[in-house]
Amino acid sequence: MRVTRETLVRLAKETAQTRAFENKDIVAVYLVGSLLTDDHLIGGVTDIDLVIVTNGKPMQSREIVKLTGDFHLDIAYRARAEFNPPRELRVNPWLGPEIYDPMLLFEREKFLEFVQAAVRAGFEFHAPSYTLQRCRTLLKHGRGVWTDLLDVTDPGPREVAHYLKAIYHAACAIAELNGNPLSERRLLLDFPTRAEQAHRPQMAAGLAGLLGGPNLNGQIPPTWLTDWQSAFESAAATGKAESRIHPARLNYYLKAFEAMTAGENPTSALWPLLHTWTLSAIVLGEEKLQPWRAACETLGWMGAAFDEKVQGLDHYLDEVEILLDEIASANGLETSA
Repeated sequence: MRVTRETLVRLAKETAQTRAFENKDIVAVYLVGSLLTDDHLIGGVTDIDLVIVTNGKPMQSREIVKLTGDFHLDIAYRARAEFNPPRELRVNPWLGPEIYDPMLLFEREKFLEFVQAAVRAGFEFHAPSYTLQRCRTLLKHGRGVWTDLLDVTDPGPREVAHYLKAIYHAACAIAELNGNPLSERRLLLDFPTRAEQAHRPQMAAGLAGLLGGPNLNGQIPPTWLTDWQSAFESAAATGKAESRIHPARLNYYLKAFEAMTAGENPTSALWPLLHTWTLSAIVLGEEKLQPWRAACETLGWMGAAFDEKVQGLDHYLDEVEILLDEIASANGLETSA
């Protein structure tokens, strides 16, 4: 079966109509993510990112629905109350970009039209004042996570996941100066361009350093993909892992990793590989963690070396703050000092 972007968008529309017909509590369904771009495939695989908004509190926050071995629905559920008051979404680094320009698939009561009008009013969403507020929120989140890591002496999966979360927020604080938050699979593919646009090209190398990329000599060990797959499948089978660790998402990740490691920038797979491997490791027994621990040793995330990485993260967050303050000063806005 030949699957095109048009095929996937049609499936998204059909899903929206079916769900809305079956559940009268649904007020809107919209499409977000990579299908809104021309560069939606990595390794020939993508997903369909839907958001379903309900009048009341949804029964679940996320649902993964398998379509084929290579394609699935990734559905996020949101309560209508999360969008109130709509004007405050201008400074929300997640919901603001999400609601600004999705593809509307279903709507009752002009819900999305009303919310978007408030977010877009006066073209202020992209004004420096609102952009900086979104980026500073991300920086604050990253700094808060960094604080939690200061007393860690023997990092395990949860601590490493925390470290990666702080890195992601720091990267998105730079990325949102010129676009939406970076997606998981594309973080290291797209971040160099965002850093260049922010006039901080060196921050791409800094991000790679925090991840331990320089220790790999430009290549991810082939055994890591095999070990990652084993951990992912084991964790998914427990039913206790974070929602993205789902059997339907195996090829979504694996084929992307294979394509990236065979491409011009093999280490671009490092972020999604280590992030999902670590989330899988959280629910696995100690007997299954040795390959993950060995990879973390190679990257400098274990023992005393982890403290050096946390110090490096501190410096990186400082550099993000300096950049945001420079932009604020250039636009006559208040700095953090």
